[in-house]
Amino acid sequence: MLRPKKKISKRELKQDPILTWYVKAVDFYETNKKYITYGLTAIIVIVIAGVVYSNNRRASNEKAASELGKVISLFDAGLYQQAIDGQPEQGILGLKSVVENYSGESAQLARFYLANSYYMLGKYDEALEEFLSVSASDEVVESSVLAGAASCYEAKQDYEAAAKYYERAFGASPESPAAPENLAHAAYNFGLCGQKEKAVSLFKRLKKEFPNSTAAREADRYIAQFSM
Repeated sequence: MLRPKKKISKRELKQDPILTWYVKAVDFYETNKKYITYGLTAIIVIVIAGVVYSNNRRASNEKAASELGKVISLFDAGLYQQAIDGQPEQGILGLKSVVENYSGESAQLARFYLANSYYMLGKYDEALEEFLSVSASDEVVESSVLAGAASCYEAKQDYEAAAKYYERAFGASPESPAAPENLAHAAYNFGLCGQKEKAVSLFKRLKKEFPNSTAAREADRYIAQFSM
C-alpha cells in the first residue's frame, strides 16, 4: 500500500537550504511567469537576429569582393567613369553600386576606389564625401583615407584643412611607406595657409626622421622659403 506523502513543515524548510531555495524559486516563477517568458523570448529573438545578421554580413562582404574583383580592372586602366558606373552589358557592377548594395570590408574598399575615381575625374566634393565615409579596417587604410581627404582639400585650396588631414594621415601610420610624403605635404600646406613656423618644424622633423626619403631632399628648400 502506498503511504501518504509526508507534509513538509516550515521548520523542516528552514533546516534544508536547498529545499528552501527550490520552493522560493518555484514561487518566484509562478508569480512572474509572464515576464520571465517574455524575457526568454526576447533573448532568443536577439540571438537569432545576431546569427542572421552575421551570416548576411559575411555573404554581403563575399559578394562585394566578387564584384570589386570584376570592376577593378577598369580603375587600373584609368577608365574612372566606367569604374564608377560599371558595364552592365558585361555583367560588371560599378563601384557606386557595390557601395550602395553591399557591406563589409570589401564594400569599404570599393568606397575607397570610388573616392579615388571621383578625385581623378576632378570631382573633389564627391571624392571628399566618399573618403570621409570610408570605415577603415586598419591603420594603413586609415592613413590612405585621410591622405585622400587631404588631397581633396588641397585641390579645393583649403590648405589649412589639407595640412591637418595630411598630419593625421602621418600620425595614423608613421611607419608606412607613404609616411614621409604625408609629413611633407602637411608641412607644405601649413606653410601655404600661413602657419610657417609649424611648416618649418615639420620639415625639420622630416629631415631628422626620414633623412633618406625622396621628400626629405626638398626639405631645405622649403625651410628656406617658409623661414623668410
